[in-house]
Amino acid sequence: MSSQDENPETPETPEASESSEAPKSPEAPEASANRLRKELPEEVRAQENPESPDAAPEPDKPALTGRQRLVKGLWPPRVSRAQFIVALLLFGLGFGLAVQVASNSDSDGALRGARQEDLVRILDELDDRTQRLEEEKQGLEDQRTELENSSDQAEEARKQTVEKEKQLGILAGTVAAQGPGITLTIEDEEGTVEADMLLDAIQELRAAGAEAIQVNGVRVVAGTYLTDVSGGVAVDGNKISAPYRFKVIGKPQDLEPALNIPGGVVQTLEKEQATVTVERSDKIIVDALRPAKRPDYARSSSQ
Repeated sequence: MSSQDENPETPETPEASESSEAPKSPEAPEASANRLRKELPEEVRAQENPESPDAAPEPDKPALTGRQRLVKGLWPPRVSRAQFIVALLLFGLGFGLAVQVASNSDSDGALRGARQEDLVRILDELDDRTQRLEEEKQGLEDQRTELENSSDQAEEARKQTVEKEKQLGILAGTVAAQGPGITLTIEDEEGTVEADMLLDAIQELRAAGAEAIQVNGVRVVAGTYLTDVSGGVAVDGNKISAPYRFKVIGKPQDLEPALNIPGGVVQTLEKEQATVTVERSDKIIVDALRPAKRPDYARSSSQ
């Protein structure tokens, strides 16, 4: 009895040790699971353990309206590379169309902003050109009729040939000409008038029915060209300087309005600080001549 009381610590039996270690065995997988849950996101843990008291219940989201769903689908935009390239191409196409429409609007702006009197004058000029072409057509038909009905067709053909030669000589600048027309004078003190402006004046006069043109002693023909040179302009290689004086034979009632149309020759030159005067006359003499030049390759096809 005394020995047992003195040594109360008795050695543990195998059953006791096993019973003491038994509660530790289920803790290992539980600790592993807890560590895994800490590493997982909140959403995955909530799905794995929906009944867990730690999982916060999802609040009820209000149903989206159709407009809200449309806005949510459109913004923020999700653009792929191909869609971005197509958008750039469409933008470039639209920009080009806009520039073209703007340029066409600028070219028509002069007529759109013209007064009613100016528009009426332009229409009258077009009617005069049409009438002049009809008269020329009628004259050619009359010549053909005379040739067909003349008893002496050879003599009539010779007369018409001589007359045609004179007309062609006037156009070619090989013979002098006189008749009604205008004198166009361009004063250029600032030196801003260039060759293309004078060429525009010549083309406008030809379109209005000018039959003979002379600029500062140089005859203007079908093959005339103008270039810019130091201190002036060269006409077919002949240098001329301001003031530029045009002697033009034609119908004055057609020539002068053609130069004064809105946005035409006179307004263009005045924008360049040039002074333009147009004078009508019943007798204009164009006496500058061009040497007759035989063509190198062209030959008459008549037998």
